[in-house]
Amino acid sequence: MTTPDASDRAPTLSLLVHHPVRQAAVRVVIAAVSGLVAWVGAMGPVHAQSGGIYSCVDAQGKRHTADRPIPECLDREQRLLNRDGSERRTVPPRMNAEERALAEERKRLQDQAAVAQKDAVRRDRNLMMRFPDEAAHTKAREAALDDLRRGIATSERRLKELEDERKPLIAETEFYQQRKLPFKLKSKLEANDAQQQAQRDIIQNQQTELVRVNALYDAELARLKRLWAGAAPGSVPGEAASPVHR
Repeated sequence: MTTPDASDRAPTLSLLVHHPVRQAAVRVVIAAVSGLVAWVGAMGPVHAQSGGIYSCVDAQGKRHTADRPIPECLDREQRLLNRDGSERRTVPPRMNAEERALAEERKRLQDQAAVAQKDAVRRDRNLMMRFPDEAAHTKAREAALDDLRRGIATSERRLKELEDERKPLIAETEFYQQRKLPFKLKSKLEANDAQQQAQRDIIQNQQTELVRVNALYDAELARLKRLWAGAAPGSVPGEAASPVHR
């Protein structure tokens, strides 16, 4: 069996190249490949441009560049560059655990302050709706103080009754000078003493509450006067510990 030499293969190649149908097929393949190459060439720079280049100088003074954040520079700023060398932005350093905890605490306090500010605005608006003028506020103050005054008056009357009830008991003890008091008489005196002390405690507490509520209304009125004068709701400094309005 003999191997065809170059002269034998030449006609076959010639037929492939010169045959009209085969020529058309070759041209189609070449055009498709050329188009694909051109598309890849056009898209390549765009894709690279979208990623950018990271650049930094590490702690040892060595400059690094990469197409992603550089591990040697995670503790410092990194410049993110466009492909033409212009700076797109600066990437801040990644925080360590302590820095991250501080940042989270700062964010928590900021959120807390924002919520408090919203509450202050809502409270001031409600306050102005409830008390459009000083007369309305004075009326509410007097109503709250009247309740306490009535309570004090009731306790004082009861205390006076207990003092009157005690007088005959004291008179009865005169029959037992230098002798032990009967259990029943002694129990009545002790009960009367305890009830009187309870009424005195109630009066003291109500008088303390009277002063406290009055002071709260004073503070609330001072806040309202600034709001009525045009201060924005939530802008008046200080806590607004409002009395209990009925």
